[in-house]
Amino acid sequence: MSRIGKLAIAIDGVTVDTKDATFITVKGAKHALKIRKVAGVSADVKDGKLVLTSKGEDKKTKSLYGLQRALLYNAVVGVTKGFSKALELNGVGYRATVSGKKLELSLGYSHNIEFPIPEGIEIKVDKQTAITVTGPNKELVGQVAAKIRGFRPPEPYLGKGVKYSDETIRRKAGKSAGK
Repeated sequence: MSRIGKLAIAIDGVTVDTKDATFITVKGAKHALKIRKVAGVSADVKDGKLVLTSKGEDKKTKSLYGLQRALLYNAVVGVTKGFSKALELNGVGYRATVSGKKLELSLGYSHNIEFPIPEGIEIKVDKQTAITVTGPNKELVGQVAAKIRGFRPPEPYLGKGVKYSDETIRRKAGKSAGK
């Protein structure tokens, strides 16, 4: 049995609907998320807590038991507090602006990059070089932040590019001076 799967999830201020055959719906004050049910794992609400039970003892069910609990925990945290990732732009002339449902990035290319903001994600830009991606879905927040970082990943010589705010770039020494 999974040690993670056995832990109950506190659902204060959140409604959880487990009656659907294929999805578990987690609703908070602002957001609602649907999590696909895993075969062999059942979810029940008992005493204000979400409790998962594994129906089978086969290897696949055991491996998905902890995964289902982690996905549901992330959904509960997402609809109550939300998730965020912070990005920094380092480089001369690198800047970002939000216009409508698009993020416009100027990253040293011959053209500006227009990134459409997905539904359920909010992007804020502070002083043109700091981007904050927020939303209730942890997977989608990380995916959007990774796509933005992928437009110009930080390079090791000067550190220019888009990086996570808590990321440290391993720097390399440049060419050594002549003889």
